[in-house]
Amino acid sequence: MSQTREPFTLKKRLKSFRYAFAGIRNLLIYEHNSRILLLVAILAAILGIVLHISLWQWAVLAIVIFVVFIAEIFNSAIENLADVVSPGYNDAIKRVKDYCAAAVLLASIMAAIAGILIFLPEIIRLLER
Repeated sequence: MSQTREPFTLKKRLKSFRYAFAGIRNLLIYEHNSRILLLVAILAAILGIVLHISLWQWAVLAIVIFVVFIAEIFNSAIENLADVVSPGYNDAIKRVKDYCAAAVLLASIMAAIAGILIFLPEIIRLLER
């Protein structure tokens, strides 16, 4: 049996972006932790502007913010899928959910460490003036 491939069309590519943005919107609507992460990211950006952090510091800040959001997206997706596949309590599903939560925690710790390394010296410099 041969497979026929659909031709590439700009309309189809744009539609895939619409699905991705719908995923971000749904994450922010249905997952309360994502709203907390967004607030922290906005506060970090404001602090970066106020403290005039360097380009490399902005790069690090952007990377850790996106890593935390990506971890949260995968965590939420896997938790939702697990709830559909196994609505009742299941030890294996619990472990999977715990692993996903651990990934978000580790990403958040990494972001906090990066934030301290970026902002603390800048705040100390500001206070010494």
